[in-house]
Amino acid sequence: MKFFKYLFYIVWRSWFLGWVILTMIPIFPVLIIVTSSEKLYPAFFKIARAWANTILFVMGFKIELKEDQVLEKDKSFIFCPNHTSMIDIMVMLSVTKNPFVFVGKIELAKIPIFGYFYKRSCILVDRSNSSSRKAVFDEVRRRLSNGLDVCIFPEGLVPDDESVVLSEFKNGAFKLAIEHQIPIVPMTFYDCKKRFSYTFFSGGPGKLRVKIHHFISTEGFTLKDTNALKKKTYNLIYNELISDLNNKEIHT
Repeated sequence: MKFFKYLFYIVWRSWFLGWVILTMIPIFPVLIIVTSSEKLYPAFFKIARAWANTILFVMGFKIELKEDQVLEKDKSFIFCPNHTSMIDIMVMLSVTKNPFVFVGKIELAKIPIFGYFYKRSCILVDRSNSSSRKAVFDEVRRRLSNGLDVCIFPEGLVPDDESVVLSEFKNGAFKLAIEHQIPIVPMTFYDCKKRFSYTFFSGGPGKLRVKIHHFISTEGFTLKDTNALKKKTYNLIYNELISDLNNKEIHT
């Protein structure tokens, strides 16, 4: 029985990587063009959304989205979801129609084909390098000034310990939101860890619940309010995850 279980995971994970990479090959020339200029980024974003929805569909995932507040097209936001899985990128693209730019770790740029376009379209950070972290701040400021939204996973990484509900948040997203006086959009991804964690022999098809919480305004905030803003965002997502875990325990 264990043999067939492990065989399923090997095939299923290979299926995922195959779709991620091979779906990019037919549209490679188009992707080269739409990532060649920032003016073409909205076109790239539409292609990226279609790609993400395709990957989620063929993997047997179905998103259930709850919105406490609806995003407006003519306003800028910083999205702050919890980070538990490599499919968080696809989920984020799927649920958000407003063009945004990811701030992501530089290690993902090493993935064949995907990494090439990842580094051409995202803001990459080497968290072990202070110069890189400063350069990211400058680039995010520029993108926000140009009207794009930004997505930052405030944990900064996927927790190594599978039992960790939510890791400590970094300050970056909250400083930037205050500097630009734009709202933080807290987002809770409930099921990504369960469905497709970084533990290879785990997961499976099913629903992926996402909640877009009420936005947190930064109007009138100063950098002295960074920790308070960070704590408010953290508590909102943490309490949501704990409540969901408790509800599951009650019904099992």
